[in-house]
Amino acid sequence: MAGLGGSAAGRKQGDALTGALLMVFASACWAGMAGRIRHISLELHPFEVAFFRTFFAVVLMTPWLIRAGRSAIPPRQDWGIFGLRAGIHLVAMLSWFMALTMMPLAEAVALFFTAPFFATILAVIFLGEIVRMRRWAAVAVGFAGAMIVLRPGAEEITLGALLVLTCAVFGAGSRISVRFLTARSDANAIVAIHFILLTPMVLVPALFVWQWPSWDALGWMGALAGLGTVGHIALTRAYAIAEASHLAPFDFTQLLVAAAIGYFLFAEVPDEWTWIGSALIAGSAIYIARREAMVQKQRKAAVAAEQS
Repeated sequence: MAGLGGSAAGRKQGDALTGALLMVFASACWAGMAGRIRHISLELHPFEVAFFRTFFAVVLMTPWLIRAGRSAIPPRQDWGIFGLRAGIHLVAMLSWFMALTMMPLAEAVALFFTAPFFATILAVIFLGEIVRMRRWAAVAVGFAGAMIVLRPGAEEITLGALLVLTCAVFGAGSRISVRFLTARSDANAIVAIHFILLTPMVLVPALFVWQWPSWDALGWMGALAGLGTVGHIALTRAYAIAEASHLAPFDFTQLLVAAAIGYFLFAEVPDEWTWIGSALIAGSAIYIARREAMVQKQRKAAVAAEQS
């Protein structure tokens, strides 16, 4: 029995390590996407880049859709939520793509990590979740970190920073909407239907700034969609084998990779205030993730006790 216990513990440690590596890889993909968006936006308007990102995502998902057939079609009652989520994500996506052309990558990524704080607030408003004082304190510390990055009063808050915060708010809303869908729909179906609905939505603003991309730009945008797809797969597999609270710290490697990309490709050097604020944001977000995991375990234990 001891041997079996040791073997199970070893497998659990192995899963945790694999999950961490997958999370680091996914985070590097997201940071790489941000760098590619900045690069391609030198030739094309960010709205057009956003359109091709979603279009190529649909192309990459098409083989799965063909294999899945009718099983990929969500229940009729969920189409409204799918449409709402696509509309919310449209605002988040366009804000993010625009912001990446206006401010340093590391600063943009740091501010984007305020999304979990907005998600906590929205969960209270729309899902009726109960948030205790510790998590509210963590949210407050996280927003204090954002203020350190922004330094209102000492420096002017730029349009790029406001766009990132807009992306964080609407991105948090998109996360909340997913909770209604995952109970009844397959994860791949959620992603595929989301991009199918989102692509024509993004096309509308893209048409106002449209110019035909070069073959080189098309290749880069295909690579951009590939990074996003591979990153999503890695993220999904990471969450399948390891706990979210364990993976949360490794998500912030995205900030380090973004800082490296900004330094080597765009000669951007984050100042000390960006790093201090980022540390507060990261610490608060990690704490919130661990508290949420603890609350979920307690709820499951309570349900199991009632059923027994």
